Amino acid sequence: MSSDAFTPGIVPGRLDETDYEAQFSDLHPPLDPHEALVAADRCYFCHDAPCITACPTDIDIPLFIRQIATGTPDAAAKTILGQNIMGGMCARVCPTEQLCEEACVREAAEGKPVLIGQLQRYATDHLQGQGVHPFSRAETTGKTVAVVGAGPAGLSCAHRLAMLGHDVVVYDAQPKAGGLNEYGIATYKTVQGFAQSEVNWLLEIGGIRIEYERALGREETLDGLRDAYDAVFLGMGLGGVNALHAEGSEKEGVLDAVDFISELRQAEDLAQVPVGRDVVVIGGGMTAIDAAVQAKLLGALNVTLVYRRGRDRMNASVFEQDLAARKGVRLVTHAVPGAIIGNGAVREIEFDYVDDRMKPTGQTLRLAADQVFRAIGQTLEGEGLPDLEGGKIAVKDRGRTSVTGVWAGGDCASGGDDLTVTAVAEGRDAAMDIHTALTSAAG
Repeated sequence: MSSDAFTPGIVPGRLDETDYEAQFSDLHPPLDPHEALVAADRCYFCHDAPCITACPTDIDIPLFIRQIATGTPDAAAKTILGQNIMGGMCARVCPTEQLCEEACVREAAEGKPVLIGQLQRYATDHLQGQGVHPFSRAETTGKTVAVVGAGPAGLSCAHRLAMLGHDVVVYDAQPKAGGLNEYGIATYKTVQGFAQSEVNWLLEIGGIRIEYERALGREETLDGLRDAYDAVFLGMGLGGVNALHAEGSEKEGVLDAVDFISELRQAEDLAQVPVGRDVVVIGGGMTAIDAAVQAKLLGALNVTLVYRRGRDRMNASVFEQDLAARKGVRLVTHAVPGAIIGNGAVREIEFDYVDDRMKPTGQTLRLAADQVFRAIGQTLEGEGLPDLEGGKIAVKDRGRTSVTGVWAGGDCASGGDDLTVTAVAEGRDAAMDIHTALTSAAG
């Protein structure tokens, strides 16, 4: 149990034991076969479908929906997984309302898109539920590749490399694989241990070994990996958290939102996860929304999410913002933290209101708070890394870094948008470029 359980006001068990399962049930219950057929029938099967262009992994969406409509969901799953090996997770967490579904012709014509995300989940769940792995390894190439990070980018890269016949060793700092899929996504989005079941299914391709609790800069060095392997892919994500520059930010009860989410994800009993009565979350991205909603679901009486700009500038989608509001989270915008007040532990937090140019208006807001979560962005950690750009590893082409034989992708690399689906695409594309480099060298 977290030490926060001993902080006054931050306690476990705010709900009746029987309420937790209902509170943290599946956000989008899966479609049944009839519902899937009805949803698939709404697709126009556009020839030059804008939904494909909007998908970071370039899935042929009309094709897989047609395959569902014709009663072949396993073929649909293979269409999806051929482009996005983590299509099951992406179907659950991808902001489809901002990507493929926003581009859907039905959305433009009727304001009601085809349920692309739910149909993708239907197909991938159908295949993976049978324990079937639709891909097989090519003949071994004799080449070995080190992948740092067992998150979406790293696993996507590892799977594609293994499928092409290379032997892959994945190094991860955590005791479980999955990265943010396992540790950093709201519990109600990935119920019933799906993240680990997807990892186990992905590893059935063979040729991939995972070394747990081995981090770059701690047990491993980039130079050491370069010496030991034919190529290296860096996909370790962002391990640090931006500091909260406000007076009193060191007080007890001021925590990182990512740690709170991780604790929930790993909890065997949600009733044992402590939460405050008055919770304030600072930030405007998906992590902030996930932390705020889950604090409310755990039984916090008042949960307020505070963001420094307007709602139109929040990284969290409109759907996620509306979800938070529906769950009872109060959204406050154009406010920055000024001081955290309390005798040892946080009791209140004061914000300064700002205008669109981030200039103080002279007005303030003071909120009662016994628990404050920082969700103001993460930072790259590590030594001896390739050249950086904007605090991340600089990449060009298909993830090539400034160091020969080293590629990078996902949240730790520049140019991305911190989405699971984008990380998967970057890992896949880097794997293809690594394969080209290794086979060209061999030839």
